[in-house]
Amino acid sequence: MHLSTVILPDRRWAEGGRASWQRAEELGFHTAYTYDHLSWRTFRDGPWFGAVPTLTAAAGVTSRMRLGTLVTSPNFRHPVTLAKELISLDDISGGRITLGIGAGGSGFDATALLAGGREPWTPRERADHFGEFVPLLDRLLTEDVVSHEGKHYSAHEVRNIPGCVQRPRLPFAVAATGPRGMRLAARHGQAWVTTGDPKLFESGTPEQSRAAIAGQLERLGGICAEAGRDVGELRKVMLTGFTPDRPLESFDAFVDFAGAHAELGIEEIVVHWPIADSMFAADFAVFEKIATEGLAQLG
Repeated sequence: MHLSTVILPDRRWAEGGRASWQRAEELGFHTAYTYDHLSWRTFRDGPWFGAVPTLTAAAGVTSRMRLGTLVTSPNFRHPVTLAKELISLDDISGGRITLGIGAGGSGFDATALLAGGREPWTPRERADHFGEFVPLLDRLLTEDVVSHEGKHYSAHEVRNIPGCVQRPRLPFAVAATGPRGMRLAARHGQAWVTTGDPKLFESGTPEQSRAAIAGQLERLGGICAEAGRDVGELRKVMLTGFTPDRPLESFDAFVDFAGAHAELGIEEIVVHWPIADSMFAADFAVFEKIATEGLAQLG
């Protein structure tokens, strides 16, 4: 199992931003991700910086740790421009980028670019865009020249030379719990991401949450089988913070949480870098001990 972290882009680079990414590498995290949003939930009225520039800066002050988004979505991204940025970022980082990608939600990202009284995409429309976005992005990152005329996206003789450092392209970690998204993970993903069942976040129990994740994994296996894909080829990633569990409450709580989810088949656990006075508040001394010793306790 791997342990990774999410560092929200909520601090100026010179005022703690740089130090967090450097410390994450010192602590031995497998990957440090960041959110790719225009703003997010309770952080909307505070500082918030762009994911790609932040990861570019992080690539310059780290050398071993993988870096990535968790997650990028079509809400305000276009596959043509995103591909160019990702190829550049993969080059700058020396091939250390993972693209976490999902269909997106109904928050600020979904409304920021709307004009003329247009309504945000419905869940079905988000899934439709995602279903075209991922295959096109795959082509843009693996082919030198791409043309595409789809329902939602176009590309005309787009050049992406020399392509990614990682071959055939940088890995996709597809966040999905529904069948359409899981099929995209089966066809295009190198990893699959879950946050658990959102319906259980406030009123469920840890046992119910684990049962829901087990059900997701079972469905993923069936969809991979239908697609002729070995589900074992997909790394199973758990982004924490959205289930009834409290894995950062103590060192022992994390060990119990990691062990229980490893038994389910989760292979990478992602914890949020502590942020005081927020839903991600945690004792930083406990967090550092988890980073350096937590997985060793699983044997």
